[in-house]
Amino acid sequence: SQVSSVKSNKIEFLDSGGGSYPEVISSGQAEWFQQKAQEINADSRVPEIIFWHMPSKAYKSVAPKIGIRRPCVGSINKENISAQEAETGIMDLLAKRTSVKAIFVGHNHGLDWCCPYKKLWLCYARHTGYGGYGDWPRGARILEITHKPFSLRSWIRMEDGNVHSEVVLS
Repeated sequence: SQVSSVKSNKIEFLDSGGGSYPEVISSGQAEWFQQKAQEINADSRVPEIIFWHMPSKAYKSVAPKIGIRRPCVGSINKENISAQEAETGIMDLLAKRTSVKAIFVGHNHGLDWCCPYKKLWLCYARHTGYGGYGDWPRGARILEITHKPFSLRSWIRMEDGNVHSEVVLS
């Protein structure tokens, strides 16, 4: 059997710091990402999905105020956003790339929403494990990627099996 070398999507993970390092995606990381993205996906034809831990300040700009109303989707909005210490250009860079469909973060256990930001989506993962803080019910953000045509769907599956907050992200 032959394996195809055609890329259907890219999943990228960035380090947003923590511990003894500043909790930020640095300008150096943003420059490196831009260079690599141009090398690997110059024409932005391959859809990109981005993950990191610490939300950027852009999450504060789209956060639901009270409850969660359309166009945002989710079920818990129980704490303030604890964002990166600075905005060093990564969000502008990603928002300009037509191939970037969504950014997923963690850090704030009491948030599980997705909201549109410019031409992409900003999403929280969900309070998932048994460690950490908070007594919110555990669940996980599920992603379903369809290749032809490209589609990115997401929903929350709770520990008890219930499903909610389905959204099409592209």
